[in-house]
Amino acid sequence: MRKINGVPVEAHTDLSNLTGGEVLKWDSTNTLMAWEDQDSTGFVPVPHYQGSNSGFTAGGESAIDTIDRFDFSSNTTATDWGNLTVSRGKTAGNSSSTDGFASGGRAGSPLSSVIDKFSFTSSSGATDHGDLSGIRMDLTGQSSSTDGYISGGRTTTESSSATTTIDKFAFSSNTTASGHGDLSLARFSVAGQSSTDNGFTSGGATPNTDTIDKFAYSSNTTASDHGNLSVARQGVAGQSSADYGFTSGGETSTAVNTIDKFAFSSNTTASDHGDLSVARYAIAGQSSTDNGFTSGGNGSKTVIDKFSYSSNTTATDHGDLSQGRATASGTQY
Repeated sequence: MRKINGVPVEAHTDLSNLTGGEVLKWDSTNTLMAWEDQDSTGFVPVPHYQGSNSGFTAGGESAIDTIDRFDFSSNTTATDWGNLTVSRGKTAGNSSSTDGFASGGRAGSPLSSVIDKFSFTSSSGATDHGDLSGIRMDLTGQSSSTDGYISGGRTTTESSSATTTIDKFAFSSNTTASGHGDLSLARFSVAGQSSTDNGFTSGGATPNTDTIDKFAYSSNTTASDHGNLSVARQGVAGQSSADYGFTSGGETSTAVNTIDKFAFSSNTTASDHGDLSVARYAIAGQSSTDNGFTSGGNGSKTVIDKFSYSSNTTATDHGDLSQGRATASGTQY
């Protein structure tokens, strides 16, 4: 039960400090942490790793710098929201309550260590927010309420350069990321999911794996095995509900449309949660409070898919990106 100062939220009558456009943030014990100012309506508790308004798709191949924005509430073509500081694909995405981040990636031949930051409320483009601990591409991101985490990837264009590295950087300051432990096995082209206290990394290529790793935000340790996907695959996208992680699409020897679902609270094999409208890999993932989204994909696809966390059904077409692209990164506000 969620409480404010020890009292169930439903019993509170003095909510005069609410403007009607704010969202509550909670910790793992369901205790109120802070008011989070967002463009939302009503009195709705939202985990920090979900959005209630918009999804963003940043960068992509071949060397695209466009940041697209699309509404969670309506099926329309995404609009251009500005540009990354460096055109690149194969990046990782992170979300704070106010800003999106795109880290690492590949800009043509060179690999990048750049962490870009862009505002969710202003389409002014990205600024340099520091660097990863080293150059990497084909990596993924997880987000706590204060920090971004970057896991996996590879340090060259060779498959043999897959890494176990987990980096951590502060949303509030522009600094070089620090090491935060390691995955249980080296891999790239992975998906990231976020819960309140832990980050998850699923799938990837080493070659193709079905491993789901779990690591704590609070401690710098090696990640533990948290179960397996229903199908081993790479080029996947991640989404997060309040209690479950989702791993969408990907590639075995061909593109797949599978959406997997796994519980944050228990170590089990993921279950099939439906299908994407189009089988594809190298896709970006976004998370709202009720639905998961995937955007782009191999073959410079523009499609944005939407699927419900609560029901096992085929995803529906939710519009299109402003330009087709693969290996972009996704964030949400």
